[in-house]
Amino acid sequence: MEWSAKVELFEQLRREYEFGIGSIRGVARKFGVHRRLVREAVRQALPPPRKVPVRARPRLDPLIPCIDAILASDRTAPRKPRHPARRIFVRLREERPAFPIAESTVREYVRARKHALGLGGKVTCVPQTYAWGSEGQADWYEAVADLGGVRQPLQVFALRSMASGGAFHRAYTHATQQAFLEAHELAFDYFGGVFHRLRYDNLPLAVKRILRGREREQTTRFLAFRSHWRFASEFCTPGEGHEKGGVEGEAGYFRRNHWVPIPQAADLPALNAQLLAACHADQQRVIAGRTARVGVRMQQERPHLLPLPADRFDLAEVSFPTVDGLGRVRV
Repeated sequence: MEWSAKVELFEQLRREYEFGIGSIRGVARKFGVHRRLVREAVRQALPPPRKVPVRARPRLDPLIPCIDAILASDRTAPRKPRHPARRIFVRLREERPAFPIAESTVREYVRARKHALGLGGKVTCVPQTYAWGSEGQADWYEAVADLGGVRQPLQVFALRSMASGGAFHRAYTHATQQAFLEAHELAFDYFGGVFHRLRYDNLPLAVKRILRGREREQTTRFLAFRSHWRFASEFCTPGEGHEKGGVEGEAGYFRRNHWVPIPQAADLPALNAQLLAACHADQQRVIAGRTARVGVRMQQERPHLLPLPADRFDLAEVSFPTVDGLGRVRV
């Protein structure tokens, strides 16, 4: 019985008891209800809330301490590297294989638990379409890894294809211009070609000064690099990161699925090997709203990319330092 109908029934029972028959048994007989219900109506105007029985959860109950521990650790972690429900399900499948459970069950529990802990949120996105090979988006993001047993902050370069959804990630200790250009070349090798247009934030590695509108005074070295690889560049409006939302979302997805828990490696090359393997593993996923896997779409996009040049760009930077009167060299 719906709540409104039960409230109306309580009102009729109370009125009949007070102004009509006047006995519990008589009211119960007239309305065809149990005497216990009449006593409840006489005692209070609103019916008591329905008691929901607590059902046993044989699949979920053994895993609740593990899930709660992960969510508890997320409360003290930075906002971005927190566990989504999908990542928790994957960890349970890998770390607790003796307790098989459906992903929907994990999602339902995590949703309710995050809401109780104040960790919930909802994101609404508008889908966009891009021609094959037309645009890639590049950006840096921060991450943390244990290298040789020492926790170290890193700068990670990400380049994402907006048509296929494929992405390339590579970590560096510092976001220098040489690392920036090298990561481009490695990404072009990964995709098998060069995108016709690359979209960036106004990072100082490429932009010397922001002019009117979309105009930028770009660094000489980046102009030479762009000319060698024959792609066009576009830069976002300052403070409008959503204009390159593809790579922003890719960084968040990759961080949640491959930087949580904090990865461990002997050194930086070993870590980058793990990141490259993760990029190849992500080719097996299907992005929401699409039917083909990312790897299949990357193969379809490859003929539409600009071909790789025969010669590589010289990444070595030549400088001529000066020596002052105190014998100090300034680079």
